[in-house]
Amino acid sequence: MYQQMNDILRELLKSGEFAEGDRFLTERQIAERFQVSRPTANKVLAGMVSEGLLAFRKGVGTFVRPPRLNYDIQSLVSFTEKVKAAGKLPSTRVLEFKRLKASEAENEVQEKLQLGANQELFAIARLRLADGVPVILERRWIPTAIFPGLTRLLLRGSFYGLCRNKYGLEIAESDQTIRAVKLMGHEAKVLEAHSGSPAFLVSAVGYSGPKAAWWERTLYRGDAYEFHRARSSPGRLIQF
Repeated sequence: MYQQMNDILRELLKSGEFAEGDRFLTERQIAERFQVSRPTANKVLAGMVSEGLLAFRKGVGTFVRPPRLNYDIQSLVSFTEKVKAAGKLPSTRVLEFKRLKASEAENEVQEKLQLGANQELFAIARLRLADGVPVILERRWIPTAIFPGLTRLLLRGSFYGLCRNKYGLEIAESDQTIRAVKLMGHEAKVLEAHSGSPAFLVSAVGYSGPKAAWWERTLYRGDAYEFHRARSSPGRLIQF
């Protein structure tokens, strides 16, 4: 019965009866409409909330969540373009923009960017929003030699667009590590998420040719993003 109700309610979400942000059926309404027990209805609702299909607001009810944004781990795609493609309005807040010597940054930053101690870099923190909702907290370090004349204002748009259109850089490769983490303290507050909420931490070096163009540590809200890898090309073996 649980599995049947799970399938029925998922199809109900797809049917168009409920739009994004609408209040969904209550436990009582599900029990009465589909003639199932309230514990069964509660279990199905809880499962859909945990998967991010629905959002529970204490004392208010359960609401239909917008679909998650897609992060394609096989290609480098602009956040701005991805959000627009999802029918949402992208925006960016520059939280930090400063210039410093590599020796003043963390050892990992200097190592990943292959910089000498006296070479300079920009340290950047940006908050990326979709329809006004914070979804990404991005921290990026980039060599000043590769990005001369960079300003805070230029960072309010697409970073990939900036690389391509102003600096003539083609960012074709990225070495990425993705970990599941919990949002805590300041990071949870900035992303307007509950402390302990799930998130993805992406650590990556972006390359323009053989040169490392940036090093980043970026947090993606777990309830706003899903990571996707397309199926392999025909005939290609996947080895484990």
